[in-house]
Amino acid sequence: MRTLSLALLLWLAASLPAATASAQSADGVFATGVVASVLDGFHAAAAAADEEKYFAALAPNAVFLGTDATERWTKDEFRQFAHPYFAKGKAWTYKAKSRWITFAPDRQVAWFDEILESPHLGTCRGSGALISIGGAWKIVQYNLSILIPNALADSVVKQIADAEKKAAKDKR
Repeated sequence: MRTLSLALLLWLAASLPAATASAQSADGVFATGVVASVLDGFHAAAAAADEEKYFAALAPNAVFLGTDATERWTKDEFRQFAHPYFAKGKAWTYKAKSRWITFAPDRQVAWFDEILESPHLGTCRGSGALISIGGAWKIVQYNLSILIPNALADSVVKQIADAEKKAAKDKR
C-alpha cells in the first residue's frame, strides 16, 4: 500500500505543471491577426524605407520611446528625426521572433510585447499599445529596448553611470 501511494504521488507530481519562478519563455509564441499585421507592416515599412507606410501605422498622438533615455518622441518629432534615414533609402530592420498581444475587454485597445532581431542592435524588445480608430488599428505607443542579460547588467549600469558623469562634466 505504501509503495502504491508513493507511486501515485510521484505520478501526480510528474503530470502536474511545474511551478517555477522563471519568466515566460520567448520560444514558441507568436501572435497573429490584424494587430500583428499592423506591427509586421510597421517593421516591413522600416526595412523597405517606406516612410509614408511606416508613419501611417502610428496614431496621430503616438509616442515612440527609443533605446536612449533622451528618446521620447511624439509622432511628428520622431518623423523629423527619422526622415533623413528614410530619405537615404535605408532605415532599420527588426524581425519579430515572438509576440504576445492582449486586448482590453472592449477590444478597442491592445497591448503587446515582442522579441525582435536586428542586424544592428541584436536581440531587442518592442512593446507598446495600439488603439482602434475608426475600425483601423494604430500604434499609439512603441517602446524599443535593448535586452541586456542579467549577468551583464552590473557592467552596463556602471558604463551608463560613467557616461552620464562624463556628459555632466563636459557640460560645465
